[in-house]
Amino acid sequence: MAMAVGGKKGGAIADINVTPMADIMIVLLIIFMVITPMLQKGVDVKLPIASNTKERKDEAKTIRVAIRKDGQTYLNDIPQKDPNDLTAQVKERLEDLPEGQRTVYLKADTDLEYSQVMKVMDLLREA
Repeated sequence: MAMAVGGKKGGAIADINVTPMADIMIVLLIIFMVITPMLQKGVDVKLPIASNTKERKDEAKTIRVAIRKDGQTYLNDIPQKDPNDLTAQVKERLEDLPEGQRTVYLKADTDLEYSQVMKVMDLLREA
């Protein structure tokens, strides 16, 4: 008479199945790859290529004015209804900044007429 030695046959497998986790990670990777290009914020302005650029240190405190091709003016990505109000708003924001950090960055579309850029620059000089 013979006996089987070695424990139970057909018991639970102690290995962890990582296939479902790998499937989920691949799906998440694809989702992030698709969504990331859509998350860029700001005004869509076609900028000219600069030859000498400096890196900005404090992005949160900067004052950015952008002008689109159609002449629409933006102050820190907020559309301005009347460009003449730009002077008062920039002046108010400049007063909140320390003396050495009072800088306004101007972005203008390359297809915009230069006379419109000069008008906005004159408004900014008044501030």
